[in-house]
Amino acid sequence: MLTDPDLLRQVSPEYRSAGLCDVLPSTLAVLGVPGETDILGLGRALPGVERVVCLLVDGLGYHLYPLASVGSALLSDAVTGRRGEVRRLTTGFPSTTPTSLASYGTGAPPGEHGITAFTVNVPGTDDVLVHILWGDEPDPYHWQPLTTCFERAAAAGVLSTLVSPAFEHTGLDRAVYRGARHLPAEDVTELATGVRRALATPGRQLVHAYYAGVDKAGHRYGVGSAQWHAEVMQLDWLLSELLADADPRTAVLVTADHGMINVPDDSRIRIEEPHREGVRLICGEPRARYLYTSPGEDEAVAARWRGLMGDRARVLTRREAVDAGWFGKVPDAHLERIGDVVVVCNDDYVLLGAPESDSPYVEQLKALHGGLTEAEMAVPLWIAHGGR
Repeated sequence: MLTDPDLLRQVSPEYRSAGLCDVLPSTLAVLGVPGETDILGLGRALPGVERVVCLLVDGLGYHLYPLASVGSALLSDAVTGRRGEVRRLTTGFPSTTPTSLASYGTGAPPGEHGITAFTVNVPGTDDVLVHILWGDEPDPYHWQPLTTCFERAAAAGVLSTLVSPAFEHTGLDRAVYRGARHLPAEDVTELATGVRRALATPGRQLVHAYYAGVDKAGHRYGVGSAQWHAEVMQLDWLLSELLADADPRTAVLVTADHGMINVPDDSRIRIEEPHREGVRLICGEPRARYLYTSPGEDEAVAARWRGLMGDRARVLTRREAVDAGWFGKVPDAHLERIGDVVVVCNDDYVLLGAPESDSPYVEQLKALHGGLTEAEMAVPLWIAHGGR
């Protein structure tokens, strides 16, 4: 499965039809929040539901479920249709955690919420913002201006809770999860306990839980490694706890922010001096690079990179990438966050060697994501329990 060439074909995001950004708005509609649209038709699958637990498993994309099912009886039941229903959605572009979490948390495509990559150049400066290390600057309420799904839930009297160890009190947390109370959880036991504690409060509820272990193991050791399967076994335990606690009025949904692909050594391209001609900064991440050019150099840089990369990448100017629909609608205020030139790696290639935006740890990663391939873009929506 991991070498299936069909999984390396590039696909387009399916915003507001079958996207990760549609999960929480559809959930809020099921919970009776005015003004929300059930784009995914969850109401038909979840009649009578008053509480929804949505577990986001970082990195466990749609096409990794069969591999993960080797070590998880519950995921095996999901894949075979014995338990619930697994739908294919797409995440947004780039297929990376901060962008995906923002689309999930706001119910909007990246162009609208403005968190358009893992790392970006802050417009008007030479500063690089690493979204997972974000503090107070730029102001999270200005950088991500949309009302979150959790704020909209609270305004309608639906209690929302975040059960997660990640991003607490950071700029990303405030940009994506504002409106939710936070219950810290450092491992699967605390995640299960936190969800249980949240559900003990009566009334309509949305509980979001986040599990990072599968993604971390995939990055460090590779998808399908022994360490990766060990994290899947931890996930299986967590799922069994969540499903055991669910009743007919409590739905359990499972999704992901992106998939992953293993990257062999011969697919690792070094950024060399010719790549940097006319380029001020290189941001994004290894599968999807943003080139911020010197003034007026975007077309020349794009042409140069097309020659340098050949069939190993798609190279578009910012306008071409926006017109292709990769980001959804992009207001003027967010345009310059996207690189003047966008380089999306084909197949399993990556671009390494951008010290202004990458930590040294990036060089050691075995599996990555961020691109437009089916393997990276397809994410599951497993309606595991509820309302039937």
